[in-house]
Amino acid sequence: MSFFSELKRRNVFRIATAYAIAAWLLLQIADLVLDNTSAPPWVIQSLFVIVGVGFVFALIFSWLYELTPEGVMKESEVPRERSITYHTAKKLDYLTIALLLGAVAYLVVDRYVLEAPVATVTGSENHFPKTAQETNEAPGENGSLTPVELASSGAEPNSIAVLPFSDLSEDGDQAYFSDGIAEELLNLLVRVEGLHVASRTSSFAYKGENLSIPEIAAELKVANILEGSVRKDGDRVRITAQLIDTRNDRHLWSENYDRDLVDIFAIQDEIATAIVTALKEQLGVQATTDAINVEAATNNLDAYDLYLKGRILFVARQDIDIAIQMFEQAIELDPNYARAWEGLAAAQAVADDWLLGDGIDHVPLAVEAAQRAMELDPELSMPYAVLGNSTVVLGVAADVPDLAEALRMLDLAIQKDPNNTTALQWRGGHYYWLGFFDRALADFDECLRLDPAYLNCAQHRAAALLFRGDTDAALAAFIPTLYENFHSMDEAFVAVLVEQGNSLAALLLATARLNAPYAPVGEWIKALENPGDDHRAGLARFDRWAAEYHNNYAVDFPDVLLAFGDYERAAQSPNILYTIWGPGAKAFRQTPWFKQWLHDNGVEDYWRKHGFPPSCHVISEQDYSCD
Repeated sequence: MSFFSELKRRNVFRIATAYAIAAWLLLQIADLVLDNTSAPPWVIQSLFVIVGVGFVFALIFSWLYELTPEGVMKESEVPRERSITYHTAKKLDYLTIALLLGAVAYLVVDRYVLEAPVATVTGSENHFPKTAQETNEAPGENGSLTPVELASSGAEPNSIAVLPFSDLSEDGDQAYFSDGIAEELLNLLVRVEGLHVASRTSSFAYKGENLSIPEIAAELKVANILEGSVRKDGDRVRITAQLIDTRNDRHLWSENYDRDLVDIFAIQDEIATAIVTALKEQLGVQATTDAINVEAATNNLDAYDLYLKGRILFVARQDIDIAIQMFEQAIELDPNYARAWEGLAAAQAVADDWLLGDGIDHVPLAVEAAQRAMELDPELSMPYAVLGNSTVVLGVAADVPDLAEALRMLDLAIQKDPNNTTALQWRGGHYYWLGFFDRALADFDECLRLDPAYLNCAQHRAAALLFRGDTDAALAAFIPTLYENFHSMDEAFVAVLVEQGNSLAALLLATARLNAPYAPVGEWIKALENPGDDHRAGLARFDRWAAEYHNNYAVDFPDVLLAFGDYERAAQSPNILYTIWGPGAKAFRQTPWFKQWLHDNGVEDYWRKHGFPPSCHVISEQDYSCD
């Protein structure tokens, strides 16, 4: 028989058709389910590979084997007169028809049930749908918003979120500027008493997401959305803004602003005031402010442009070194630009964590910039937070840090701006390495109430739960943050995963945290698995690797040293404060090195003046012990 005829007789074509339809249906359903469960992308990608490989095996199987009344047999061993491929073909035809009906049903449900005719925030960073003003359409035309049933439920009328503005500039290279304008407006609205404003991180997280305005409002639990666009051309800028009441698909206010860039702060003033007026007049929002006055932060627009670029990088914690350069260049253009000094202080304050191994001590630079920002504008919040987080007294480093003064500075930062989530996160960090885990959790909870998308705050909260002994709650809070590939407090959880018998997860987490080529991470895990063994060879291997690859793990990741029992070197790392109360430091806490570290870093002095934490108790006037 011809090869083609034999393919038909052995039902290879029918198997291929049925398999293809079934695979398509499976992948569609899997994609829908995984998308709504926030599964990582590799899950659907792996499933696609498995289905593709399975298709090849299905074809090979259908050619080599045949289903008989006695079971599956090799086709070459089945006499032609006993072959039942004809009957199998009929069954495959019925199966294919059923699968086709299932596929059609899925398409119908997907088209008319799952997909609502909504306006969406789509596209890449530099491409968003045009607003009604840009397209010259009346508000609500062309399906620009969804019906009221998709609007936010239970949101207070005085709540609002500011979405990142679209960059409609000709070259599409002004995203930092459009984002900066939206963020400036958000910061102005935060100052309005009686108005609840969704945090910057939470609302900006929807940039590039394929969600409708009411869906975003529902997730953020706000009743109103401010959206808009920026078109920058040389020294001219056109800003379009519109305020939407998402509960009834109603545009409360919209306006176009065509100005020279010299008027940029006046435009912000106008937009913010118009928003508050619309909310008060049309929704009865009880805002105590009638007009918002924006003082020009700088008269040098190039400095302002550089400041916006630097701030975007700092907020995203991307290219901190470039962010520092942007703030420094802005200061060169305008030495009295207080917010540029504030931005520089904030970037320098986190640089030691984000620019590992650059050979620069960034803390004194952060303190210097924070002091200059305070001199120029004492009402700024962030400089106080930077000074507090640097554990210094007005920028003068002490032999033993005054932690009471550090906390006072952080308190001042939060008093000046109760929405300063970075200050809340930093103060919570101070509390948990002082051993006051409940106070730390209160700060982290408030931080996440203000900004649910603040991953760093979420991971520090999980660590505080771990240090308090709530291991299950800590893991439940920590694991979801890893889907965003954010590794702020991973090392604190490596030891507890080993304790729970999940060494593979611990190995993966440790590898992600070190993020260094050829690191002998397995030695770290083996040391945790067998704490009583002699691990000098493993430690030596780590040191040889560090020397070869110029890695400063002993300073950056003291948890590795703790696992190997090298407590003397571990105690010399400033980063040990992040895990000193974790499972990996359990043995270390029973050594003299622990108490020496507490003494050298001002913790013991703070305890004796302000009281010991619940995990420690006084033995005598000179001695104490900690669980």
